[in-house]
Amino acid sequence: MASPGSPVVLGIESSCDETGAGLVRDGKLLGHAVASSMDEHARYGGVVPEIAARAHVHSLTPVVHRALDEAGLAMADIGAVAVTTGPGLSGALQVGLAGAKGLAYGLGVPLYGVHHLAGHVAADTLEHGPLPNPCMVLIVSGGHTSLLLVRDLARDPIVHLGDTLDDAAGECFDKVARVFGLPYPGGPAIDRAAREGDPKAVAFPRPLTGPRDDPYGFSFSGLKTAAARWAERHTDGELPVADGAASLQEAVADVLTRKAVAACKEHGVGTLVVVGGVAANSRVRSLAEERCQKAGITLRVPPLRLCTDNGAMIAAVGDLLVRAGAAPAPLDLSIDPSAPLEYAALHPVARAARAAAATAA
Repeated sequence: MASPGSPVVLGIESSCDETGAGLVRDGKLLGHAVASSMDEHARYGGVVPEIAARAHVHSLTPVVHRALDEAGLAMADIGAVAVTTGPGLSGALQVGLAGAKGLAYGLGVPLYGVHHLAGHVAADTLEHGPLPNPCMVLIVSGGHTSLLLVRDLARDPIVHLGDTLDDAAGECFDKVARVFGLPYPGGPAIDRAAREGDPKAVAFPRPLTGPRDDPYGFSFSGLKTAAARWAERHTDGELPVADGAASLQEAVADVLTRKAVAACKEHGVGTLVVVGGVAANSRVRSLAEERCQKAGITLRVPPLRLCTDNGAMIAAVGDLLVRAGAAPAPLDLSIDPSAPLEYAALHPVARAARAAAATAA
């Protein structure tokens, strides 16, 4: 049974191939559970939207109950529901939103639409407490690579200093892993293979790091192509996969951490937060730690279990919105599969309230 105070927020995540449910109150993670359909997609070398949506239908209710069981709570203890409404796969998002609406309506509690990437940012608060204001955030995942200046996540606009122009870092890992004959998902496979390789074996390019390039922009399509061309040159069938994986991983980690630390210095920000699935990569974590320590910057990275998609991170955003007094969403809330990251809340009522406040100011 929940104690009096701030409401328990249930978070639901279903943007891709993980069905997640988490419970958060006052910034504390009470329980969470995740069901993944990754194994069903592995044979195709990538996520199949129809398979993902069907898996969410089967997993959503059991995952919510598992999260409640872990927290020692009952359905009646839920005081608000937060759900990912974008970006993501349309069918997958629809399943999570339908489930969240049903729960919010049935329990008579407010509903909040949440931006998926804001969830990744908020995931770190469950381990390390409130985010410093301001902080620099590097989001690195399968579909997104962004460098953000974040102030109050629940109230303030999120400033994009740089985004990827083409392939995201995780997408680069997935595509190169396939060329190297490694299994899907490519990120963990590259990380494992790299342990036995030489990161200096192949001189892969560092995209957009020249003096005339966008200092905070990212581009990994050329790096992906360079790795593919390197593999094609090994016509004798003896591809040194470990060296290729280690060199590719080093190139990605170098670009990500170099730009992130430079942004911190340029903007006078003392904390760098690295989040998203690629934040689980061992070399990204170790090089970020090395460079931040040298620059006198505090590094925050969520634990591995909170780097990949999960419901706890969505509950964390919902908890912040509730405590900030944000307006809840209407029950006719819809998804936005290509939603830009501007604010943590992703629904019309919140946007209208922000517009009114800006006009009054």
